[in-house]
Amino acid sequence: MAPIAPQQRSVVIIGGGPAGLTAAYELSKHSIPAVVLEADVTVGGLSRTVNYKGYLFDIGGHRFFTKWDEVNQLWQEVLEENFLERPRLSRIYYRKKFFFYPLKARNALFGLGPLESIRIIFSYLRSRLFYYHNEQNLEQWVSNRFGRRLYEIFFKTYTEKVWGVPCTEIRAEWAAQRIKGLSLTTAVRNALFKQTTPKVKTLIDSFQYPQRGPGQMWETLTNRLRRRGYPVLMERPVTKICHNGSGVTQLETRGPNGVERFPGTHFISSMPIRELVGAIDPPAPEEVQRAAKQLRYRDFLIVSLIINRKDVMPDNWIYVHEAGVRVGRIQNFKNWSPAMVPDANKTCLGMEYFVFENDDLWSSSDRELIELAKREIQKLGLARAEEVEDGAVVRMPKAYPMYDNGWAKQVETIRRYLETTLPNLQLVGRNGMHKYNNQDHSMMTALCAARNILGANHDLWAINTEPEYHEEKREAPKELVEPERRRPAYAEPSLLPRPMSSLHTQAGTSPLVPRTSRAKAASAN
Repeated sequence: MAPIAPQQRSVVIIGGGPAGLTAAYELSKHSIPAVVLEADVTVGGLSRTVNYKGYLFDIGGHRFFTKWDEVNQLWQEVLEENFLERPRLSRIYYRKKFFFYPLKARNALFGLGPLESIRIIFSYLRSRLFYYHNEQNLEQWVSNRFGRRLYEIFFKTYTEKVWGVPCTEIRAEWAAQRIKGLSLTTAVRNALFKQTTPKVKTLIDSFQYPQRGPGQMWETLTNRLRRRGYPVLMERPVTKICHNGSGVTQLETRGPNGVERFPGTHFISSMPIRELVGAIDPPAPEEVQRAAKQLRYRDFLIVSLIINRKDVMPDNWIYVHEAGVRVGRIQNFKNWSPAMVPDANKTCLGMEYFVFENDDLWSSSDRELIELAKREIQKLGLARAEEVEDGAVVRMPKAYPMYDNGWAKQVETIRRYLETTLPNLQLVGRNGMHKYNNQDHSMMTALCAARNILGANHDLWAINTEPEYHEEKREAPKELVEPERRRPAYAEPSLLPRPMSSLHTQAGTSPLVPRTSRAKAASAN
């Protein structure tokens, strides 16, 4: 598109979650006019906080951890003294026993008993001899690193609860980003012998968290934007993305004021890609529409139970690997922050269920879901059903973009069309890019999208592509620390042209920029 003078730029942002609000905040610092359109009645998206009779709970737990210093600085800038340092404990519940998560070899092997440990060791040795040379799915990826027996115990049941499909249908890319990339040999060696390599810092002991939940971050930021004259409009679902063949011209919404139109020079979207493509007017080519319709999502619901007991468990959350219950994860919000519970003598547990929209759980009444959660919390031995005083249910559609077969090719098809036909539209965030981004990844895509409008040329799709554990940050030996702190290479998105060449790859291959080339480009800048 032809260059637009700074004083003539105006931005319309779809979505009032972490990505959309971060983009607006960055633009506000440079006096670029922007408006945020949120379909829901509250901000925060998946990172909102729900208030039920004074009991606060997340839509899933949201720790605040990042590799990017500037994201951490933004959190500190917004929340100030309301940003807490909290002790962390997360465990796996399996066969009525608890195991630390991330897994610790000694705890796992001794907790499972000698016979099971022997089976695990032999299974691992077998995986060394007969391994998958071309890892395509999660089962292959985990089995190669831990052996099939440990995969079946600590990965298979929980992962299939989360995604609702066999692990053989979940791509290896997801495993590489979400599971710590250690082999069993390394884990056992680290458990038994003193480490001489740089320490791995994984927030095992503590994490940061807003005093009143993650929603406090986004509600505070929304208020700050509004005071600066940047509207954040609620109940404005986007129904049309109007374009002239060379760029988006305006958005249409339907809300409390009927049909409204929002023209702009630049547009940023965090709405699900499937819905975005369906809203394009004139319509996208059939090939693009077909690719969008094939993208799948996993939905989520949480049943929060108010327990008449001061202490239920010491954990912040536990992963439930029992096949006999449908709950996948249990949050203990009191242990996230004492302010989440108005009565210190009671506890609020969040029973998390991973579902497909309109399946049997999603379609159940709130009363039925609360009764199910009560039965399951008792079956797990964590609380008695009669101790449950009250409960609340929240449903969240499209919580997790699915990395199933064909997803990369489908996203590539959509990207090629958008980048050639609608170059003034940038996609950010988890659903906006159909990438399993964490909150900080989503924020970083938004920061870079805003800076692209200001004249930078960041490749948003290179963010969160490193094939390593997403919560791991290596701490260099003291003698190697430089006097002046510098941002590591992974904190810099690739300063490459928004790639057209990277889209013209062979069918079925990922269009993502290789990690090595990203690091070199970052270092050069």
